[in-house]
Amino acid sequence: MDSTAQRIPIAGTYNFRDVGGYPAAGGTTRRGKLYRADALGRIGRPGREALRELGIRIVIDLRDDFEVEALPDDLDGLDVEVLRLPVFEGSGASAATVGATIVHLYDKIVFQHTDVIVRALREIADTGEEAVVVHCTAGKDRTGIVVALALLAVGVDRETVVADYALTEDNLRGPWLEGMLDLVRGYGVEVTPDLRIILGGSPREALETTIDRIEERAGSVRQYLLDAGLDEVELAMLRSVLVEPA
Repeated sequence: MDSTAQRIPIAGTYNFRDVGGYPAAGGTTRRGKLYRADALGRIGRPGREALRELGIRIVIDLRDDFEVEALPDDLDGLDVEVLRLPVFEGSGASAATVGATIVHLYDKIVFQHTDVIVRALREIADTGEEAVVVHCTAGKDRTGIVVALALLAVGVDRETVVADYALTEDNLRGPWLEGMLDLVRGYGVEVTPDLRIILGGSPREALETTIDRIEERAGSVRQYLLDAGLDEVELAMLRSVLVEPA
């Protein structure tokens, strides 16, 4: 696992990472181009300065309205464009998670919110040389799916993509997860083993199963994205912005 995949210590975050440095079709994913993160609502001045130093110009926020109202991104003073692309499944505090499994939630994300996935990948493809961060609340489910599909679409191998996804669980373990468990208990929700995984887990088999289901339905991730509305030019643009040629 390339060191770029490890957590970047941005103040107020637990799961901020660069997905550059991975072998991809014809090259390597660009460092300092695509970041993935948890919520940016508690970063304060040190965090904002760190985002400025990283050159972040575009923020793609996948959280739903409730989450954004509860913890708005703390981006005041930064020269960034914020794109709101809400995905209502995958929010740990959402009633939609009660009684669900993580694979069930991922099914909804990839098969009921394909429009959001397409829009997110289209926006990433359109960023040129500007750095972009994709985030939700934990940076693992909605963000994890979007980033995984982006990486798979540009030829990063499946094992590398799954390993990148699986890193999240260690980053969220401890204060982040305990805080989220307290939050859902405050809503009167019973914390079951499945809910604990939904809140803080990123088991390899969850993403593996989701990729399998995409391939069973569409034949490949690339064909899934084409069927969902991306075209060959947009996929080529995505590869161009994310991959540094060998």
